[in-house]
Amino acid sequence: MENEGEQPEEDRGGVEEAGETRRRRRRTVRRERAERSERDSDDEERLSERLTQQFAHQWALIRAERRAERTEVRPIETGPSNLRRAEVPWGVDLAAAWAWRFIVIAVALVAVLWVMRFFAVITLPLMVALLIAALANPGVRGLKRIGIPQAVSALLITITGLGMIIALVTFVGREIIRGGTELADQVVDGLGKIRVWLKDGPLNASDSQINGWIEEAQKAITERTQDPEVVTQVTQFGTALTHIVAGIFIILFATYFFLADGQRIWAWVVRMFPRAAREKVDSSGKVAWVSLTQFVRATVIVALVDAIGIMIVAYLLDVPLVLPIGVLVFLGAFVPMIGATVAGSVAVLVALVAHGPVTALLMLGGVILVQQVEGHILQPFLMGRFVSVHPLGVIVAIGCGVLVAGVGGALIAVPLAAVVNAVSQHLASFTEVGESPPEQALKDDIGPRPDDPEQLADAHDEPVGPAGTSSPGAASDASTTPGPRGAGDA
Repeated sequence: MENEGEQPEEDRGGVEEAGETRRRRRRTVRRERAERSERDSDDEERLSERLTQQFAHQWALIRAERRAERTEVRPIETGPSNLRRAEVPWGVDLAAAWAWRFIVIAVALVAVLWVMRFFAVITLPLMVALLIAALANPGVRGLKRIGIPQAVSALLITITGLGMIIALVTFVGREIIRGGTELADQVVDGLGKIRVWLKDGPLNASDSQINGWIEEAQKAITERTQDPEVVTQVTQFGTALTHIVAGIFIILFATYFFLADGQRIWAWVVRMFPRAAREKVDSSGKVAWVSLTQFVRATVIVALVDAIGIMIVAYLLDVPLVLPIGVLVFLGAFVPMIGATVAGSVAVLVALVAHGPVTALLMLGGVILVQQVEGHILQPFLMGRFVSVHPLGVIVAIGCGVLVAGVGGALIAVPLAAVVNAVSQHLASFTEVGESPPEQALKDDIGPRPDDPEQLADAHDEPVGPAGTSSPGAASDASTTPGPRGAGDA
């Protein structure tokens, strides 16, 4: 019985011992897990610290390199340059070269025309004075041959021309006043005939209808005069009249100085160019002056023929205002090909008002006849001989002149085209087929370099060229370079 009582106590001891063993194992496993987690965390810390140190080291190296680049100057590396032409087709290369040069020339030309148009109040009278000086220069040379000083000769010619213009304007004004009264009477008579024709003609209008039409016309004229635009137009007319008066004084003084001091003015212009170009500039100016003088003389002859021919036709048809019509045609003929025709249309209009449609048709036939004589005889003989400008070039020049400066531009466009044509042909005569390359030609024009003793020695051995080349006295020679023929003295 005692053995049976002791057996359960031994079993309980074994169970407690097994439980203690399991608890120790659990504590051992927990301790190992904790140690393993501590080792892992230590490894991660060491790895992050190592990466941080490496990053800081790399960043320090980069900053050190940047500081070295800022403080140290790297040596300039040299090597061969690529001076070969662009590998493009020859046609494209040529077209590009022409294109950019054309653009530069066009822009420069537009800038010059814009400046001339902006200062038209000054530039236009100066050009007109140049035309007058070209016409009056033979008179100055004639007076100088008989011993009269050039300044006095220019003053006498200027005063004489001014007096002739004043006398002509006075006489023409009287003719306009006297003929205008007669023409006004004829206009009243013509209006009466028109009134009778409206009543008895195919319209068969009554007096009330005619009076209504007249009242409507008067009302329209009255409303037009009360329009604010009329005040603006009157103001613009006053401004234009002021510019015309100022232009007349500029023409007067400029003409005198062109005749008196033209040679010194041209010499001053020549001295503004480089020495290597002065000779060609001087010769081009002389050619331009000769061309301008011939053009003005030919134009004056053509204008006189047109004016006299249309005056004779108007006189034979008993058209009033014969002399004013002749003066208008003479002035209009300075615009070639179209000026005299436009001025002749005034004569046709006067003939229509004065004598009716039949006389107007006869007057139109006379104007056309005179223009045919000018176009087929005078123009080819005079203009073709003295000024070689194609008729198409004349039309284009007149159109461009009208666009740039109006009527004044049309007046000076053709002489300017003639001068440009003559100078272009003159400069082209210096270029021959088979001439040396442009680089060599430029070297020949400029002359030897001042730092090359061999070229200087060769240049001194050669004979001294004309003024404007490599001569040491080019500046002084240019100062005494004679101006264009007619710019004061031949």
